[in-house]
Amino acid sequence: MLINISTIISKLGKKLDQLRGFLDLPQKQEAIQQIQEQMSAPDFWDEADKANKLMQELKFYKGCVEPFQQASAKLDELVELAEISAEEEEMLDQIQAELETLEKEVAQLEIQSFLSGEFDRSNAILSINAGAGGTESCDWTNMLLRMYTRFADIRKFKVKTIDILPGEEAGVKNVTLRIEGEMAYGLLRSEKGVHRLVRISPFDANRRRHTSFASVDVIPEITDDIDVEINPDDLRIDIYRSSGPGGQSVNTTDSAVRITHLPTNTVVQCQNERSQLQNKQTAMRILRARIHEKKRKEQEARLSAEYGKKQKIEWGSQIRSYVMHPYSMVKDHRTDTETGNVPRVMDGDITMFIEAFLRWKPDET
Repeated sequence: MLINISTIISKLGKKLDQLRGFLDLPQKQEAIQQIQEQMSAPDFWDEADKANKLMQELKFYKGCVEPFQQASAKLDELVELAEISAEEEEMLDQIQAELETLEKEVAQLEIQSFLSGEFDRSNAILSINAGAGGTESCDWTNMLLRMYTRFADIRKFKVKTIDILPGEEAGVKNVTLRIEGEMAYGLLRSEKGVHRLVRISPFDANRRRHTSFASVDVIPEITDDIDVEINPDDLRIDIYRSSGPGGQSVNTTDSAVRITHLPTNTVVQCQNERSQLQNKQTAMRILRARIHEKKRKEQEARLSAEYGKKQKIEWGSQIRSYVMHPYSMVKDHRTDTETGNVPRVMDGDITMFIEAFLRWKPDET
């Protein structure tokens, strides 16, 4: 028993030492102190937007520092207890149980340390597009839409539908969501790629097995303080009437907006806001984000060519399979993470895949 406890303590100590560096705690503690000093100024709330942004920063930094401090203090306490309870079997059982709980808490801190990318804290713009297969693929797209919406609900993220094109008979051809929440992009960037479904089709009278594909793209929402230069002369803006399932008109006025960035042939559209102006503003935010992401990918491609690296996962590759027949399994092909509980995954519980991706990705980049 004591040997097992010593092993766990040693492993936890090493992990916490690593995390201290990964989380850059000194920098975050300094940032906390600076924000708290600004909060003490009498004019702090005069600029509400700036103050709210600083409060969000403070919450984030404290969310990194305080759990680490608590975990370190807990480990020190358990080490001391183990030293003075070496002969007490019942106490050692309790210490081991608490150490195992602490291991889980430190594992979550480890996941958090992987969410340190430039845009990981940003809101996410998530798009799902049906692949070939008609109604079957449109239905699969709709199932993924529900899965990501449920994931957002579980995380208490806000979800807003920016644009949606219903399928001709059922489901959805494509949909774009804005997902707002702390680390929304950092978590959901793992979902980029092609998702494959194998099942007995409910649309096939002969009950045959069908394979369907849908592609998912996720980009960070770009804030106003990030400069993305767009020349108004490079834009073509089309105004049209929003439409619903079966071609039904959603609005009686021409309020939907489609913007095409001519140099890159990037097209975005928005039809779900209340007015043409709001649709245009939302479409421009998404356009800025997509152009920024395109430039980032081009830069990465140049660097990869310069250093002779080859990306293992590219857009269009199959990242995950969801099999409902002849057996039940969801498997991520990058990390080999799998589960037989397909209904749970389709109800939004994709955390195991996200965490496996975050642990795998640092070794792959």
